[in-house]
Amino acid sequence: MFSSTPVHGHILPLLPLARAMREQGTDVAMLTAAAAAPILEPDGILVLGAGATAPELVAEVLRTTGHNLFEGVTVEAEAEFFAGARIDLGFKDSLAAAQEWAPDLIVSEMYDFVGPAVAAALGVPVAVVGIGPATAEASVEEFGKRLALRYSALGIEQRPEHWYLDTCPSALQREGWKRPEAWRGLRPEAHRSAGQPDAQAAPSAGRPRVLVSFGTMFSSPQIVDPLIEEFLSLDVDLRVTLGLMSQVSDYKPRDERVEFAPFAPLAQLLSGADVVVTHGGSGTVLGALAVGLPMVVVPQGADQPVNAQRVADSGAGISFRLGEAPPQAVAQALADVLAEPQYRAVAEKIAHEIEMTPSAQEVARMLAEAVKTP
Repeated sequence: MFSSTPVHGHILPLLPLARAMREQGTDVAMLTAAAAAPILEPDGILVLGAGATAPELVAEVLRTTGHNLFEGVTVEAEAEFFAGARIDLGFKDSLAAAQEWAPDLIVSEMYDFVGPAVAAALGVPVAVVGIGPATAEASVEEFGKRLALRYSALGIEQRPEHWYLDTCPSALQREGWKRPEAWRGLRPEAHRSAGQPDAQAAPSAGRPRVLVSFGTMFSSPQIVDPLIEEFLSLDVDLRVTLGLMSQVSDYKPRDERVEFAPFAPLAQLLSGADVVVTHGGSGTVLGALAVGLPMVVVPQGADQPVNAQRVADSGAGISFRLGEAPPQAVAQALADVLAEPQYRAVAEKIAHEIEMTPSAQEVARMLAEAVKTP
């Protein structure tokens, strides 16, 4: 049984492993809010609907802390969202759903604390999938405070994960972070549809092609439209993703150099791109690096400032601080990344490291054998 926060950026990184386990004959289900079922519908994965939606969780954090997550993220509010509200509003129903389905193993993404709590209550092993750089120490401390209170109130004992499946290449990992004993590598992949080939990227024959993708939740025309305007001063073609919150009519009319793309698997969007301009969501960053594409990162919130800094520190792109990205400066950064081959060379080096990491199929076999062993 997989378990996830009910948003695309947390569910999609679990799909390669879920698919691999199912292909190898394992029954697979996903424990998440019922409203997230459409994300999994193309794969036909059984959804064990339980718990609150993301907007309901935001509302609960506002009620209990007075902090509006739509206006910014603090360490305390982030911890309350993941390690407080999600358990408060979802553990009881999640445990009931899990008891009925009776999993032998629970696989949870790193910000999902419902799955591990259910695993502790059922006495089954748990694997945690890292979907980006390791959590900062300050956040770990805040998560821990809230989890201790919840576990005590629920009468269950916290247990460490049996496996930490890390998708983050070493070049992007937090400095000073030490791998836990439970560490195993897991190759990150750009999200693709079931049956779709892995993402491929190659230099374009004509004008450079730029993918402008701010994910499913941060693709605001107010942010992206001024960037498009500046990018068109360069000799480039643009593919701009609309995410889930906007449509073509929200943007100024443009010439044939701009293609607006509705929500689609990242592997499809990356095809033929030379560089990616992104908000820095973990899925986009890891997916782009998996095919050796350099980036310009303009973070908007959540874990994106951390990812942006790690991209810049690695040399795989140019990044900006949160709220400090004038469109003219972003356009200049794009021009610099296109002009300087070193950015792509670093991205391709990281892609090679990713390619050497155990695949989802290999990890699925390891987990299946471990669970079978008494």
